Amino acid sequence: MVRAAPALLASAGFARAFTLTVFAAVFGSTAIRGVSGDVTLATIVFGLCILGVGVLIVRRREIELVRLAPTTLVLLLAWAGASVLWSADPLSSLGGWAELVAVSFLAVVIGHVRDALQTVRALGDVLRWLLGTSLTLEILSGILLDLPIPFLGIQGDIASLGPVQGLFGTRNVLGFVTVIALITFLVEYRTQSVRAGTAIASVVLAGSLAVLSGSPTVVAVAVTTGAATLALALVRRLSAPRRPLAQLILGIGVIAAVAAGYGMRDAIVALVDARADFSLRTDLWSRLLTYVAYRPVEGFGWFGTWSPDSFPFASLNFALGEQHTSALDAYLDVLLQLGWVGLLLFLTLGALALARGWLVATERRSTVHAWGPLTLVALLTFSLFESFTLSGAGLLLLVVCAVRAGQSRSWRESLGLRMPPAPAPHEGPGVQGPPTAAG
Repeated sequence: MVRAAPALLASAGFARAFTLTVFAAVFGSTAIRGVSGDVTLATIVFGLCILGVGVLIVRRREIELVRLAPTTLVLLLAWAGASVLWSADPLSSLGGWAELVAVSFLAVVIGHVRDALQTVRALGDVLRWLLGTSLTLEILSGILLDLPIPFLGIQGDIASLGPVQGLFGTRNVLGFVTVIALITFLVEYRTQSVRAGTAIASVVLAGSLAVLSGSPTVVAVAVTTGAATLALALVRRLSAPRRPLAQLILGIGVIAAVAAGYGMRDAIVALVDARADFSLRTDLWSRLLTYVAYRPVEGFGWFGTWSPDSFPFASLNFALGEQHTSALDAYLDVLLQLGWVGLLLFLTLGALALARGWLVATERRSTVHAWGPLTLVALLTFSLFESFTLSGAGLLLLVVCAVRAGQSRSWRESLGLRMPPAPAPHEGPGVQGPPTAAG
């Protein structure tokens, strides 16, 4: 039994099961917490981390330590860990840092044991199940029983066409998950990795829940991701000599669009009918920035999700008369907790991952390479409205995309440190992405 353990941990079947379990546990964390509590969720994540360590150990000859994780991610984790020293509540801060490290580690393991298509397939399977279950529970709650399901956060409003929350706690998170699901399902369809009927049904399911979520933020995320998809498709059609100029023009256009969007933010908010929601956010952000001025460089210490009894979160909520669990903006949340040093590291992590993933997607023919940059566009856009990217599923996706992008394009390439890739096991029809060293 003991002798068989290394062979099991190194097998492709175990890698697939591990990836499915990680995605299911992290994306379903709100439901797990509602049913069984924080201790159960923490135990599941800890157990998966132990298994992840075992997987990396048995695959140690296939993985180079210098290529294990992006440098910016390591620096961000180190700075967040150091911030425990100046936190007003070191114990809670240490718990938040442990969650940050655990989820990031699970994402690193997935990035080294699954190739691009295998990752998309695993995520697609999990999201189909979670979204299907969400719709079933919403129908049960809002139509068949006409009763809310409080421990899952389901209000039972589907009969009045929403908003619905599903298994994800809030309509905004459900809306964002549906955008990620749509990207994933369409990539599956284009790579022919699932049957056409399955792909179409999956897209209809995700699209229906996106509408029923009634989330104002999902409109901005969907429009931004759609524009990025169109731009990526146009660049991919250009000949190689013409791509650098097109990329430069596109980059300038993105900067101009961001500036214009910021200048017209009030009009955009009115257009999506989210003024009351936006007013709540701006009140929070304005108050938060007054606290940032006291510790602009180092921040108040990393907590991730706000600890309601810890400073400065308790003070912020008391002043606003609210019970916020985040800054409702990932960038401002990082600024508050880790200061300008942490924000620069976070922005660098996201920007490098997006740039590397984008270049890979424009140079390689398989559609599967578009999943990473489009997911990052959705994540970075959603981060303007929620702090979802700093923990749980958002963090998992960010690090998976960063690891995959770093494997394809990295400063380490110039050092000649990359090992020859081992072939990844074929798991079904479709176009496989280039296997990693741990494939």
